[in-house]
Amino acid sequence: MKEALFYKQLDNKKVRCLLCPHNCILAEGKRGFCGVRHNENGKLYTLAYGRIVVASLDPIEKKPLYHFFPGTTAYSIATPGCNLACLHCQNADISQIKNRTEMLEISEVCPEDVVEAARDSKAKTIAYTYTEPTIFYEFAMDVAKLAQKRKIKNVFITNGFINKEPLELIMPLLDAVNIDLKFFDEQMYKKICHGALRPVLETIKLLKANKKWIEITTLIIPGLNDDSQQLTQIAKFISSLDIDIPWHVTAFFPANKLIDIDATGKHVLFKARKIGLQCGLKNVYCGNVYADEAENTYCAACKRMLIERSGYGVININIKNSKCEFCHQDIPGRYDK
Repeated sequence: MKEALFYKQLDNKKVRCLLCPHNCILAEGKRGFCGVRHNENGKLYTLAYGRIVVASLDPIEKKPLYHFFPGTTAYSIATPGCNLACLHCQNADISQIKNRTEMLEISEVCPEDVVEAARDSKAKTIAYTYTEPTIFYEFAMDVAKLAQKRKIKNVFITNGFINKEPLELIMPLLDAVNIDLKFFDEQMYKKICHGALRPVLETIKLLKANKKWIEITTLIIPGLNDDSQQLTQIAKFISSLDIDIPWHVTAFFPANKLIDIDATGKHVLFKARKIGLQCGLKNVYCGNVYADEAENTYCAACKRMLIERSGYGVININIKNSKCEFCHQDIPGRYDK
């Protein structure tokens, strides 16, 4: 085990974890909501350090990041645990692990191993993803520091449920972030995810204020967040920050504890995309389905196709020096390799 960052020692060997907005108070021998931060004799330790359960080479589009070095690959890693407990989580078998013994049986790797594997695979990026990078914060930070020295980009794929101080500390190491904005309703965040909306909005605002490249994903779940009012609220929030922020509206498929809800129809995704565009967003994408033009990127000025996609594959890119090759309009994002 490795001693955790961001906690406060209390009386009677209790500790308060300060990593995320749960701010768990743990008696000696207890673990936090995430299942991977453990009070051992009045000190807080992370059980997740180096315990990789996923290591794979993915298209960056799978994260999804569509305006961040499109067509490149990301070396993706995850450890067990998450600080939310979404009823619809498709990775619940690793994100909602609670058994400490099972956790400690996972072989450890060191940050150097991850960075070397990423370099050997010729990945442009290391993506901290699949579960929640916030809960393996210490390991992610050590990997990211080393990756930055080796000129490998770092991207967080996150639920955004993190406290301000830890976010500010790791932000200089991050090149891009995709944030799940799951609902625009506090009660739904609490009921479905065991979390809260406001901290996620504050995370998005802070990343944007610090000029980080961000993209936002909303999984559209029938009957829970597919109503026009909630979709409009999300789109207006994003556009109030920057109309160039890409918004990914993606299809839900039954999973975990929400197996009695039908998969999202394409027409619902197209409705969400239309709402986003009507609210001024320039780039709204439909995901988890083949959606033809709703997968592609177009120039806001000349309307020509800039990036043609099929699923997670990039067929053609018409961007050079971060400009449209046809009309030379600046294209927001990160493109130059």
